[in-house]
Amino acid sequence: MQERTFNKKNIVFGLDIGTRSIVGSVGYIDGRNKFNVIAHYSKEHETRAMLDGQIHDISKVSDTILKVKNELEKQLDLELNEVCIAAAGRVLRTVTVHVDYDLNQESPVSSEQIYSLEMMGVENAYEIIRDQEKDISFYCVGYTVVKYYLNDYVISNLEGHKAKRISADVLATFLPDEVVDGLYAAVENVGLRVANLTLEPIAAINIAIPQKYRLLNIALVDVGAGTSDISITKDGSIIAYGMIPRAGDEFTECMVSNYLVDFNTAEGIKRGSILKKQITYTDIMGLKQKLSPQDVRAAYKDTVESITKEIADKIIELNGGKPVNAVFVVGGGGKVYGFTDCLAEHLGIPKERVALRGEEVLTEVVFQQEGIKKDPLLVTPIGICLSYYEHKNNFIFINVNDKRIKLYDNDKLTVVDAAFAIGFPNDALFPKRGEALEFYVNGEKRMVRGELGEAAEITINGKQANINSKIMKNDSIKIKESTAGNPAAMKAGNLKEYDAVMEFVVNGQNIKCPRFVQINGELQSGDYDILNGDRIEVLPYYTLGQLLAFLDIDAKENFITVNNEECTLEEKVYENFYVKFEKRNVPYVDEFKEKYKSPEEEQTGEEETTEEALTEEELTEEVQAEEEQVTVQKDKSFQSGEEKEKEVLNSSASLTHKKVKKEVVRDIVVRVNDTTVKLTGKSRYIFVDILDKYPFDTRKVAGGKTLVMTVNDKKCDFTTEIRDGDILQLYFAEL
Repeated sequence: MQERTFNKKNIVFGLDIGTRSIVGSVGYIDGRNKFNVIAHYSKEHETRAMLDGQIHDISKVSDTILKVKNELEKQLDLELNEVCIAAAGRVLRTVTVHVDYDLNQESPVSSEQIYSLEMMGVENAYEIIRDQEKDISFYCVGYTVVKYYLNDYVISNLEGHKAKRISADVLATFLPDEVVDGLYAAVENVGLRVANLTLEPIAAINIAIPQKYRLLNIALVDVGAGTSDISITKDGSIIAYGMIPRAGDEFTECMVSNYLVDFNTAEGIKRGSILKKQITYTDIMGLKQKLSPQDVRAAYKDTVESITKEIADKIIELNGGKPVNAVFVVGGGGKVYGFTDCLAEHLGIPKERVALRGEEVLTEVVFQQEGIKKDPLLVTPIGICLSYYEHKNNFIFINVNDKRIKLYDNDKLTVVDAAFAIGFPNDALFPKRGEALEFYVNGEKRMVRGELGEAAEITINGKQANINSKIMKNDSIKIKESTAGNPAAMKAGNLKEYDAVMEFVVNGQNIKCPRFVQINGELQSGDYDILNGDRIEVLPYYTLGQLLAFLDIDAKENFITVNNEECTLEEKVYENFYVKFEKRNVPYVDEFKEKYKSPEEEQTGEEETTEEALTEEELTEEVQAEEEQVTVQKDKSFQSGEEKEKEVLNSSASLTHKKVKKEVVRDIVVRVNDTTVKLTGKSRYIFVDILDKYPFDTRKVAGGKTLVMTVNDKKCDFTTEIRDGDILQLYFAEL
């Protein structure tokens, strides 16, 4: 017996909890990168406590585990506290997802970023599983990266390369929580803590198909007692996992029904068929029987055909609809006669390309214990031990918002992982923005983002934490949902265009004016609160009327030109246009009077008329309309600020001429400069009418340059209506 020397801190205890038996191995990796098995023991279940890879009787499975543990501790003379295990089961689910991770800027890729990328893949896969299986809670029991991408190009190792984007195809595997919970309970019942959990096909492939072979399209089939686990490699990666709930126990069950024996006797008959020796047994009737290996093989031939057909179909399905180039078979169930040949036949590949793998794949394994034969049965137990070095992990229990959950521990768990596990919404962790404000400025869509709210409030064991805080087993985590900020708000005056000024040249001076803002067709002030959907125009011009109103220039009293051309008040005046104004002369009364002859004046002799006459108000309006072709109302020009701008912008430059009903001609008497004047022949009279009866020459300026006109001591103009008894003043003065 070889002397076993080892460092107790470095040893790994692996336990293959199979349907038919439990196999325990203890070992370590030495400086030559070889795995040294320092203790090994296998124990069959005394009852069928497991079926199809799933525990049915936890206490009986725990009893068998305890016997294996005690035997190994006896061999090693030390206590075993931690164990690595592997899961199988009929409800295995696999999901392949593609994930991208954008870096802020091109920089070398770190191991932390690679880990974040992989975890994104696992989380996305979990979301898919949760959507597909709403009634079953699943746990991720392992994952592999099928491909890495650097800036969208395939690469084998991302670390250290400069990139703007890294991506990965991640294959994640899941089992229902009852499968995992059963395994944990079985080992914890005997005082063991799970140091690492992996999937049985992952454990097997780490031994049976080394990395150097994974460029080939190869399938590994681990045929146990209750399940046949399948994994497939291609182009350097593991591309798929699968299983069927049929394996070696079905061959044994054929023996039970064919030869009327109990399960354990049937298991002996099945194994005897492989040894090519005569088999003797006692049936349930107490009769001794003899069988040749050929008889037994014939009895389970149909079952071999059926199982290998189902395995072949599953391989083709997982491999994208076509057979693989070769198949490695491990596990005790695959050792039955004719298994590999039938599998090759159903796959349509040469028989020599389907082979049992045992000693060939265990060349890097050293058994310090004597009497251990390298066999396909040992591949999975040793693979479970080696998985500890590749993916050290285990499940831990924590409490999140008073809910106890189990997490797959990879030594890097954070609050985000815990929140994700309980289905806490991702956007509830981060500050939410208030509602955005969208509107249009000069036809261009604008958006103002809402304010940020508060991030989620997080505590771990009563102490303040954040989403990146690391978590450990039995931690108590409280997460209070983040809040939304205030909705976006903006005043019209805060538009960048509104703050700008326009500059015009007025009588040789540069004048700065604020821009006008028109919202939904209406002029608004800078205090206007912009609403969603508002259409805002920041006008690049003033109308002449707007500019004159802003400068308090009376268009009636001045002659105005824009770029040396006379124009209307609606003329658009753009930045740096030249505007000139100067006082206009008093209009000739005779010319004014000629324009506004009444229908009575145009008649030829009748004292009374039946012609339609304008009312006094309509005559006034028409006179004003003539004047306002080049002027604006004087009282409007003295307004200021927003009201002034609105009034000027909305003022009309034309009035509608209206006819009215017939009226009777009447006479009136007025006083003009202390002279009594009688006016006749009209239905209504305006100031200019006195010039027909009162001698006054507006062309001859005397006493001053400004013509003064009043009615009853109130200033007026030529269109002001006069009535019987009014007192009028008309003269030139210096003002």
